[in-house]
Amino acid sequence: MQPRNMSMSGVVDLAAVKAAGEARQKAETARREHAAHGDGSAVAATQLVIDVTEENFEREVLQRSAEVPVVIDFWAEWCEPCKQLGPVLERLTESYAGRVLLARIDVDANQLLFQQFGVQGIPAVFAVIGGQAMPLFQGAAPEDQVREVFDQLIAVAEQRFGVTGLVTGGEGAEQAAAPAEPIDPALAAGHDALDRGDLAGAVQAYKNVLSDNPADTEAKLALAQAELLLRVRDLDAQAVRKAAADAPADTDAQISAADLDVVGGHVEDAFGRLVDTVRRTAGDDREKARLRLLELFEVVGSEDPRVVSARSALARVLF
Repeated sequence: MQPRNMSMSGVVDLAAVKAAGEARQKAETARREHAAHGDGSAVAATQLVIDVTEENFEREVLQRSAEVPVVIDFWAEWCEPCKQLGPVLERLTESYAGRVLLARIDVDANQLLFQQFGVQGIPAVFAVIGGQAMPLFQGAAPEDQVREVFDQLIAVAEQRFGVTGLVTGGEGAEQAAAPAEPIDPALAAGHDALDRGDLAGAVQAYKNVLSDNPADTEAKLALAQAELLLRVRDLDAQAVRKAAADAPADTDAQISAADLDVVGGHVEDAFGRLVDTVRRTAGDDREKARLRLLELFEVVGSEDPRVVSARSALARVLF
């Protein structure tokens, strides 16, 4: 079973802009349905922790992730650190009252999922938002650190994907039930253009949104992604990679290769390539490489740990 619409190693999904709008609409519909049915349709705390298998993975994780961030706990009965971490994850999940779900996956019984996520050791904790997977941490951790990770995950889910959680009958239900803001028609036009493959039209639509509201974070992300897709659309990947390998001092070649790296999910390679280019160059070439690196930070997201690490590396090179 191969999960659909999912990046298994932190790959950047360049359809995430469209997914964010769809996820926001689905979440808003779900909130309205819950509100219409009253307390009887609220999610019980016991339903916030789910045992997931290869058979129900798509339904319980991928589909639910359109409404709520799903935290995945890879564990095994023989793993002592798993037994320490598991109760912490369950307790925190219930305390967030529908802002996150917890999917428990027994690695012994679900080896295919274990391999697909590239898990190196257990306990290992991942998250899925809007169908997209991202690693969180590995090994047992104290509750205050796990809570911080949950807080960051919830913020990323809402800001980048429009995923705000489920309505529950427990503490925090009022916050989870807050109505989502309607999507900006200009932003929706950009999403539609992106879906049709009209990259130039999408770029222009997102620029129109930002001209009226320069602080719109979703439009910034969407524009960065659409511009990246437009840049790589007509590239010959093999020729670009050969040019970059043959001419490490060619800034333009390294920049094009970095774009392809990000689209292919090799985010660390892209960042490392451009940091090295900044280190080796000066003047206009250095500034060109630096600016492209900052643009790719926007594509991946400022909260992503790979961006945080690359920003530190860039700072060391520049200063």
